[in-house]
Amino acid sequence: MSYAAIHPNWEKPRANMVDGYSLEMTAKELDGLREAAPLIRPGTQIAITFLPGEEMEQRVVAAELVRELGFEPIVHLSARRLTSEAELDKYLSDIAASAGVKRVFVIAGDPPEPEGPYENSLQIIESGLLEKHGIEVVGVGGHPEGHPNNTKAELWDWMERKLAAVRSHGMVPLVVTQFAFDDDAIVAWVKEMRARGIDVPVRLGVPGPAGIKRLLGFAKRCGVGASANVMKKYGVSITNLIGSAGPDKLVASLDKGLTPDLGRVRLHLYPFGALKASAEWVNEYDAKH
Repeated sequence: MSYAAIHPNWEKPRANMVDGYSLEMTAKELDGLREAAPLIRPGTQIAITFLPGEEMEQRVVAAELVRELGFEPIVHLSARRLTSEAELDKYLSDIAASAGVKRVFVIAGDPPEPEGPYENSLQIIESGLLEKHGIEVVGVGGHPEGHPNNTKAELWDWMERKLAAVRSHGMVPLVVTQFAFDDDAIVAWVKEMRARGIDVPVRLGVPGPAGIKRLLGFAKRCGVGASANVMKKYGVSITNLIGSAGPDKLVASLDKGLTPDLGRVRLHLYPFGALKASAEWVNEYDAKH
């Protein structure tokens, strides 16, 4: 299976940094998606998160709406939040049957102790359940700024093991990163990835336009580096939390740093509840470039 299975334009150079972008939403943002839908390009891939406080049925309904509105659902699977193999089996069956889901993104999840049989995302990939329900593309996590629970060497080892497992089960691998503000760290991470011979497509997580307090709050909650120097490059002063900020400076810098020799790279926008604002920003950026 070619990388065109991930997105049709993966096989050609990107027109600009928002060419082939994807978005993220929670299972509770149905009204927000309906409002933003007229601004989002048909066929855009929209990831549906797997957060605490949601019911499985809510996630299924969200996937159905993404498909109904003309977009491509990518369903998150949080290994440590799954209570049983039967729960995972049923969820995959439901989203495949009602929303035609072919893409998933697997993560370990936040709970320190698993709520069921899965401790990590590799166990889900190796379960055989993904291909059983027709999943074709499997995204795994990337961490340009590191991870509090793993060393740098461990993160690369885990990534390579997961990518190999995806391929061995007959599916196409993709890497999707946590959002980050540090352009230098992101570019250096992509360069190291390619130097290691990891040639899979990458979706780089960038924060969408949002209030400054909201951006910093999500950064703290997700363990993302947001030092004064990094945020200054992003266009935010942490001594002035009034107003909002967008990813223009970050994306412009990434556009310069992510040269064609670094392979297939596209953006994944984290809207933080502001889907319409992120879709508007994408359209404005596209019109300028």
